[in-house]
Amino acid sequence: MTLSLTVSDEVRTLVPGFTHVAIEAYGLVNGPSTEESSALLDEAAGRLAVRLDGHAPHEDPHMAAWREAYTAFGSKPSRTRNSAEALAKRALSEAGLPRINLLVDLYNAISVAHLIPVGGEDIDHIEGGMRLVRATGDEDFVTVAGGEEVVEHPDAGEVVWRDDAGVTCRRWNWRQGPRTRLTEDTTSGIFLLESLAPMPVAEVEAAGAELAELLEKFSPGAKITVHAPA
Repeated sequence: MTLSLTVSDEVRTLVPGFTHVAIEAYGLVNGPSTEESSALLDEAAGRLAVRLDGHAPHEDPHMAAWREAYTAFGSKPSRTRNSAEALAKRALSEAGLPRINLLVDLYNAISVAHLIPVGGEDIDHIEGGMRLVRATGDEDFVTVAGGEEVVEHPDAGEVVWRDDAGVTCRRWNWRQGPRTRLTEDTTSGIFLLESLAPMPVAEVEAAGAELAELLEKFSPGAKITVHAPA
């Protein structure tokens, strides 16, 4: 992997059933949401409804496992939901899924269809490698509130993704910071699909393969590498 990506022993100990699939992509073409990416989001919402069969997202065994993980590091999962559960709730609401930009639409569609947290980061804005760690509480998380840039700090013990400059995503996969998010200017990205037991590893691999196919379709000629589950 060109970009270093590690998971700390502390996180492995806290949640032993964690697996992630990383997709590294260079030469991407991004832009505004399209009719085609919008249709993928609608299709994903339909696949989710079939998957849940009338149940609420948090009743799904995979989402229940994420709630247990959030509780383990001191977060309240009913208030700060993992990204897949939050997207699923929106997908099933009257408002439906947001349209952000082409690349974000693609990974959001995979997240909703498979009920797996999926994130995307702009490699060109990552400093050093990415690390999944338990925070000390002193790290900087730069975000935006009321149109102004503000610096927050994670709770001590909170699971966060970070690089050399600070936290890139709080509460594992709850809130991404603007510094590394995928914008319409993004050409290089790292996409992370995150799963917990009891979801079979084969299912997160299948979701990763589906996302890679979409990236290849919408960015012909891009160099895309799907890394083995870790």
